[in-house]
Amino acid sequence: MFKAILFDLDATLLNINMDYFLQQYFKKMTLMARDFGIENYEQLSRQVFESTGVMIADCNPATTNEDAFMSHFLASGYFDEADKMRDFFEYFYEEGFPQLKEYCRPFPGIPEMMEKIVKNHKVVIATNAVFPMKALKDRIAWANLGHLDFELITSYEIMHFCKPHVQYYQEIADLIDVSPKDCLMVGNDMGEDLIAQKLGMKTFLVKDMLIEKDVPYRPDWQGRLQDLFAFMEALAS
Repeated sequence: MFKAILFDLDATLLNINMDYFLQQYFKKMTLMARDFGIENYEQLSRQVFESTGVMIADCNPATTNEDAFMSHFLASGYFDEADKMRDFFEYFYEEGFPQLKEYCRPFPGIPEMMEKIVKNHKVVIATNAVFPMKALKDRIAWANLGHLDFELITSYEIMHFCKPHVQYYQEIADLIDVSPKDCLMVGNDMGEDLIAQKLGMKTFLVKDMLIEKDVPYRPDWQGRLQDLFAFMEALAS
């Protein structure tokens, strides 16, 4: 029925409250920046948040999301030592980010479902491409999925667009060489995930940790995780 299945990560495959998680994320980053000797470390969380917004809005196909973020971040005037900031971010994601594991937990049943699906489909971790690969692989491992071989993980190093831009989904289709009409997008965010329909992708809305938004899209299928398990079981068989 589908050649490829795209899965959102946070609050779809991983049980995580992103609002609370990001509070802890920025707290950890700020403390580590202070200890790393970053000047204006108290401005760091505000600037990361602002530059992330610019990155999300950017739709230049010649610029990776990482480049869009770093260009705006370094141009802020607060953090103009490019090499030192790159060293700090690498240090943070190696040493600090893994410590945030305590703020999330795996969903029971997700690993078993995914093990079946990857055998017969191209599977993409289609999380919003605003984090580096290291942070995404950590969260995938926290969902007990780190042992699986995915076709693509949409990190900010390789992607040129973010959700909710339709170009994000087109880029995925191009990278995995599958027509959008042969793809299924599974996610919990009505605004960021259902827009894939504009390319002809089918969608499954997971409602356990639903993010409701006023959008003109309606999912092709919807339900809680148990409904998703049954749906995927049917696909796998």
